[in-house]
Amino acid sequence: MKLRTCVSPEGKFIYGIHKPSFKILNLRENDLSQILGLDTADKPIDNRLNFPSGNVEETQGEWIYEIPNPFPFRGATYIDRNWADAKAADPLSITLPPPLSASMTNFLSKVLSCGKGGAKDIFNEAFAELPETVLLTLASTSTDPEDLVRLAELSCEFVYDDQSNTPIGLRFEEDEKGAYRPKILKHDLFETLVNNSFLPDIYKEVMVLRPGVQGDSEIVGEWPPEHDSHVFEYLRRNSYIPWGHSASNIANDLVRYSIADLSDNDFGGLRHLYYQRTFIRIAEQLDMQIDARRKCLTLSEMEKLRQNIIKELEKPGTSPLQFDATLWGWNYGFDFAASGFRLHASHQQIHHQFALVTKEVCQSGTVNKMISSYSCGDLVADFVRSYQEEYVRSFFADYVSAIRNNSRMDEKKYLSADLVVFEDENVMLFVPKAQTSQWELQLMTSCPVGNILEADSNVRRSLNRGILNAMRVLTGLGAQLITVIEFSKRIGVKDIDQRLLYSFLPKIPYSMGAFSEAQLRYINGHYPEDFAIACRQELESH
Repeated sequence: MKLRTCVSPEGKFIYGIHKPSFKILNLRENDLSQILGLDTADKPIDNRLNFPSGNVEETQGEWIYEIPNPFPFRGATYIDRNWADAKAADPLSITLPPPLSASMTNFLSKVLSCGKGGAKDIFNEAFAELPETVLLTLASTSTDPEDLVRLAELSCEFVYDDQSNTPIGLRFEEDEKGAYRPKILKHDLFETLVNNSFLPDIYKEVMVLRPGVQGDSEIVGEWPPEHDSHVFEYLRRNSYIPWGHSASNIANDLVRYSIADLSDNDFGGLRHLYYQRTFIRIAEQLDMQIDARRKCLTLSEMEKLRQNIIKELEKPGTSPLQFDATLWGWNYGFDFAASGFRLHASHQQIHHQFALVTKEVCQSGTVNKMISSYSCGDLVADFVRSYQEEYVRSFFADYVSAIRNNSRMDEKKYLSADLVVFEDENVMLFVPKAQTSQWELQLMTSCPVGNILEADSNVRRSLNRGILNAMRVLTGLGAQLITVIEFSKRIGVKDIDQRLLYSFLPKIPYSMGAFSEAQLRYINGHYPEDFAIACRQELESH
């Protein structure tokens, strides 16, 4: 069986090059020539080229590189040579411009010929009359706190301090079930607004950040408020993820909307709560004694717990885990189109989501017949086994070799062929040869570690550093919407070399995805090596 992957057993990347030349039989019956307009000398420009008299022949079409993804379940990437050559001439041009500043209040003050602070009632009335689409656009793009305060007052009802007239909370009302909910007047406006970092912090606090204002999710873990850092672990009991999930969320006494504001210690806290909850839940499944009530485990305590779990799992007769796979993800950034399309999951404070996934699930219509439960890491495991059976080799060892032995597709040996952005003794951050997002990065353990339970304190520290470096690079280049996912090996699996892998998937404004991407055909306009150059340059600036 020939496996569809760009990684060869020789530790090199393989890919195809399309060099089209073809003839097309002209089946059109009629010519529909029209004048399109005039040139600068007022001579007509027509569309005769669109209506050839005979057949069409292309003798030298543009070259297209076809790179199978290392993992067959992720499709293939197609790179247009002309586009990529243009970027190769200037790799540092692979950036996105920063958002433009915008202020409706400033605009109205000019149009109405009044000072910004001298016509508050008129401005409030003008905002109240704006169409919903304009309100949503402002909520997403305005950089003026005065705009955003006016929008906030249109989106919900506040309770104010009598002396300073600053908000101290929201107005609540009773719903049909007798529960009290915030009185939100315009839900889409409210959600878009609270994701805008320019909204004054006091409004962020009372609208969404204060524990309880968004619902009854219990706080069941905490990275303590030390070193200017503080993180809560929220429990989402009734989750879209079966059996619930947790969210490690920057606490409400800090404001961390952007990667630029996020410290190493903040990020360490976000990840610590993920490691801690995972290890605790596995230990509970094994009926192990846990000395961790109403406290945050220290790094050394957590490492000791991890080692004890591994020892327990290796004992003969230990029952299989019901929950044996980790699920971790991060939605960074938010946008909401005026047309009503939500372009990314809600961001608000920076937060991660995580859970444990069951090994099996009961088949419908039966009492004890089980089917396998899904984890995205299983797709990696299935392919790794196929590769191992086909070549009697470790896929990941060959993948690492291919990255290190990489050569450019354009064969320009005077340009860098390095795909690695950052690495240490435990992890490698790199640009995949076949990117599934135009700016995709991947982080992989370079040692045989397939999940966080197999990762000791040094590897976990490297993972934290690698993930944060990736996000600093991508946001530094201008990415605003980034999805990050983890592909992990199921706990206890020992027959394959499956490495822990993270994929960073920015959404690019001009390439959000369409039918090609739905078919797992990813279109790219640069060589991966040139994106790696841009990433390394950005990382060096931090």
